[in-house]
Amino acid sequence: MRTPATLIALALAVVSLAACGTPVRGTAVRSPAVIAEDLARSAKSVVDPDFVNGSDGGDVDRLAATAITDIQAYWTETYPSLFGGPWEDLRGGFYSVDTADAGAEPPPCTESAATISGNAYYCSNGDVIVWDRAALLPVLTERFGGGGVMLVLAHEMGHAVQQRTGLGRGGDRDSAALYPGIVIEAMADCYAGSFIRWVVDGKAEHLQVEREELDSLMRALITFRDPLGTSHREASAHGDAFDRVSAFQDGFESGPRLCADITASNRAFTQRSFLSEEDAARGGNLPLPDLVPAISEDLGSYFSREMSQAGHEWSTPKIEPVTADPRCTAGEQGAVAYCPEQNSVQLREDGTLGDIHTNIGDFATGTVLASRFGLSALAAAGKPTTGEPAQRGTLCLAGAYTGSLLNPQGEFTVSPGDLDEAVQVLLGYDYPARDVDGGSIASGFDRVSAFRGGVVGGTKACDLG
Repeated sequence: MRTPATLIALALAVVSLAACGTPVRGTAVRSPAVIAEDLARSAKSVVDPDFVNGSDGGDVDRLAATAITDIQAYWTETYPSLFGGPWEDLRGGFYSVDTADAGAEPPPCTESAATISGNAYYCSNGDVIVWDRAALLPVLTERFGGGGVMLVLAHEMGHAVQQRTGLGRGGDRDSAALYPGIVIEAMADCYAGSFIRWVVDGKAEHLQVEREELDSLMRALITFRDPLGTSHREASAHGDAFDRVSAFQDGFESGPRLCADITASNRAFTQRSFLSEEDAARGGNLPLPDLVPAISEDLGSYFSREMSQAGHEWSTPKIEPVTADPRCTAGEQGAVAYCPEQNSVQLREDGTLGDIHTNIGDFATGTVLASRFGLSALAAAGKPTTGEPAQRGTLCLAGAYTGSLLNPQGEFTVSPGDLDEAVQVLLGYDYPARDVDGGSIASGFDRVSAFRGGVVGGTKACDLG
């Protein structure tokens, strides 16, 4: 937050080589048993990687080959109805590279195998997809399961789809204004989401993903978000965590037609650069003692305005610091609670909230606080404050407030990384979704979706009428 005083591939239409903007860092899993277990969990049946150039035939490439086979089957089925012609398999094929081998042959479009360490890419010049089987795919499976591998390869295949539909070949569709780098990446994330939905729905021949695994896929995706302070106008921009999960969820929930229609004229991005050296120096974060009064005042102004416009009387809840987790309602809301009888928001700054603030960032705290003000608004509007409607409603209203900060009417606004922090706290904790009795939405994917509805649609999307 600030007061006044900001996947995996470079843009296809700009460069011929599309490589991960942010390599995955970590220690590769070398245990065959670990990889084999994840392969068994992620695939109903396994495809031999004999069609993959440079493959060692191991389980890492077996998982990749299985994913590639189903991804191509998806586009063979989907592409004709979307674009009016048959799907063409990649003429250059697929390459697996052991970047830990100093003598490894360089894959197409690169001069050294080490260039792709921790990465995967699509190269339009050779019409190939390349991945690092030593320092990318094992790390993805260790951290996120087989779905992380599916996600990355589906994203890269999304760039192959773009090449086949005319992006990168010149003409009107190659307009830099309509298709800057961040749009190209959002489209590929969206295509990946549409493919994962196909797998979740049980339509894939080999792969399997349960809906409960979507949280892990979302965490994998935000691993590839741009470095803090990257402008969305940079040619290599991929988007912040919010931009990336938004595109993925659009594809998952609405299908590939929406993805194909994404342009700069119909999609807004939340990624931004720092506007001051002071904000950059503190990483866009306010200390917790400074944040609480500042955001509480701004939340009061925002909800007073929105509730008045919706025809409801509303009074700003009083902020009451407490030394233990609040127990002002029937259930436990966590370290921050809306207390309807007192019309107050009780807040314990140490413990869990302090950890969230320190480990994620100030707008993680801000998102939790905004959700409690959202519960207050629901109560004043005569809406339920318990059950799923309340849980989704409070997230939607927290999102609506967040969306207002992208074009603020007052002096309070967001810093680069704030939307990342919102996504991370929603994926990691259910506190922002808790109703007054402590009930919540179990799925991080669904929590993000409800919050995102408010960011995009404002309070009108949150049923305050």
